Amino acid sequence: MTTTLSTGRVLAEDPRQNKQRIRPARIALHAFLILTALVWLVPLVSAIYVSFRPYGETSRKGIFTVAESLTFKNYTDAFKQGEMAHHYLMTMIVVIPSLVAILTLSSFVAFAVSRFSWRFNIALLLLFTAGNLLPQQVIVQPLFQMYKRIPVPWSSSGNLLDTLLGVGIIHVSFQIGFCTFVLSNYMKTIPKELNEAAMVDGAGVWRQYAQIIMPLCRPALAALATLEFTWIYNDFFWAVVFIQSGDKRPITSSIRNLTGQFFSDDNLVAAGSMLIALPTLIIYLILQKQFISGLTLGASKG
Repeated sequence: MTTTLSTGRVLAEDPRQNKQRIRPARIALHAFLILTALVWLVPLVSAIYVSFRPYGETSRKGIFTVAESLTFKNYTDAFKQGEMAHHYLMTMIVVIPSLVAILTLSSFVAFAVSRFSWRFNIALLLLFTAGNLLPQQVIVQPLFQMYKRIPVPWSSSGNLLDTLLGVGIIHVSFQIGFCTFVLSNYMKTIPKELNEAAMVDGAGVWRQYAQIIMPLCRPALAALATLEFTWIYNDFFWAVVFIQSGDKRPITSSIRNLTGQFFSDDNLVAAGSMLIALPTLIIYLILQKQFISGLTLGASKG
């Protein structure tokens, strides 16, 4: 802004006067965000705090009191009583193959529908995307009956029920649609001239996929890998429905071993919950840079 004097000279206004005024709406927005963050953090901080306190102390004085002593005993007891080492292994047997299958198969479909023009590419993308609109709980009974009729010789039940393979198949089936949708949109931002130049140099379809497109999709793959690992790892519903043997259940189900029929040690359960959440936190910290870049890349494109 400028100021005109009586002599006709124009003077620039002091830059310090151009600072944005703090509006009431902005103050209200920041207050709302801070309050929301506190509401989300209070249960987490309380669980961490309680997990280090003895049960006798919190039962006598309450949770929101000053601790007399802090101990790691709840963590060691939760790890042993919940047999978490075994359930971690069961979880990884489900999560890692499912994650590899989801990203691989969804990248195949996304590459086909985004890099080539053919009659049914849009219809195929819509078919995969439509699967995300179906509530999973609706098909529990049909899936249960289907699994009972699929023979699996090496299974103790003789079918897909009570097997880690059955749970992995469900995760792949439900998550591949979302990943296909995300990857196809990401691949569309890559110039098609790269494929045309590769074809001129004699590169086939598989070479274009493996050596050109997939290396460029690393940020998107890292973001999807972080999300999918968290979703599959945190699954509780399908494991409880389709796995009857307690020793085959993933880590999220092992927390049930920390509660009894008539008594529950909340401090022990809090420590077990922290141990269960630890792998997802580690994965996020490892892939944090790629995860954030994968979410924000292309945000400014038209």
